[in-house]
Amino acid sequence: MNTAIIIGASTGIGRATAIELAGTYHNIAITSFRHAEELMEVRDQLISMGCNCYARSGDSGDINFMKSFILETAGQFGNRIDLLVNNAGISYVGLMTDMTADEFDRTMKSNIYTVWNSCHEVVPYMVHNHSGRIINISSVWGNVGASCEAAYSASKGAVNSFSKALGKELAPSGISVNAIAFGAIDTSMNAHLSDEEKEMLTEEIPAGRMATPEEAATFISQIAKCGEYLNGQVITFDGAWQ
Repeated sequence: MNTAIIIGASTGIGRATAIELAGTYHNIAITSFRHAEELMEVRDQLISMGCNCYARSGDSGDINFMKSFILETAGQFGNRIDLLVNNAGISYVGLMTDMTADEFDRTMKSNIYTVWNSCHEVVPYMVHNHSGRIINISSVWGNVGASCEAAYSASKGAVNSFSKALGKELAPSGISVNAIAFGAIDTSMNAHLSDEEKEMLTEEIPAGRMATPEEAATFISQIAKCGEYLNGQVITFDGAWQ
């Protein structure tokens, strides 16, 4: 039976993705650093949909947690991992000079260390089975950069480059690695915006609105179904914004 792992699955895109994938994957493992109660709600919903689900809250930016989480997932689900979706991430909005070194470190741990940690632990299982899909959730700001989001932009730029490089590295083993550069998605990450700021933002987007988490999840599912020849790409999903 096929197995998917979603990192950062308690809310927003990750939650919607776990629910979307429940119709395709028999086994789903989910984790998140925050929102432990919401993570268990997702677990219960997946089980009610007929999935086997393993859920554990922890810091995916910590390699020791990731080693344990992946080992337990593989042990429960027959040492086969077919899909990894890296969705963990935080943002920091403000002047670069106002950001502390600790805040910068936390941003990098959440946005890029989590990707490296999960791939480092999952890839050996995929190589053994000579198949697998890895989808790393990025942002349009990783493509073009955003004022007052220098650290976030840098971390997502790193996700993009990492995905391209790892895709080349793993292609001979039948494993694809792609990143999705999302535009504005209506999730809690944008909760700091006022109604006026949201209106100004949507006016910049040719589609005239932010995407829903469910739309993002559907797109992730579609990319996961693509053949291995789609590899090493950064695919933009932003309503023609950037």
